[in-house]
Amino acid sequence: MTSIRIIAGSRRGHRLRVPVAGSVRPTTDRVREAVFDVLGPIEDLAVLDLFAGSGALGLEALSRGARTATFVESDPQVLGVLHDNIRTLGFSAASEVLQSDYRDALAALSARGRSFDLLFVDPPYRMLSQVMGVVDPYLAGVLATDGVAVVEGSDHPPLDDSFDLVFERRYGTTMVRMIAKGRGYR
Repeated sequence: MTSIRIIAGSRRGHRLRVPVAGSVRPTTDRVREAVFDVLGPIEDLAVLDLFAGSGALGLEALSRGARTATFVESDPQVLGVLHDNIRTLGFSAASEVLQSDYRDALAALSARGRSFDLLFVDPPYRMLSQVMGVVDPYLAGVLATDGVAVVEGSDHPPLDDSFDLVFERRYGTTMVRMIAKGRGYR
């Protein structure tokens, strides 16, 4: 196991366990710090961490004051590490963990009428185009009117016409794109 740290907020400096499994590539401290600097204050937001892995993005959001975080992870071994990280940081009450494929999770959340102010989409980079083809139709339903989706990848497919590009920047091999529904983004 390797570890990364929470950058800021109530759990600043706390370490998170990261599975060694090749399927998990946690967002680096540098990229997480840049993303949250661009996002600004996130107090009381509802967060969806779609490819949770260690939970670094959702847990960083909770540390910075997000109200709740829903974590979606399909790998049972990675899920154990995610649960440990949530428990260790004391965020069990503010967290919901769904052991599910991202497609099934989006369909279920959408069917339940759940919406999120902040959505993290950080799949394995090789899957980004395929994932966005599935995620785009659900964004209208699960992304709150003034919400933003943060998409991380090595490159990005063309942006769906129903969303506005809020921010885009490359950090080494990682490109971060933030998109919003309409012009509602705060």
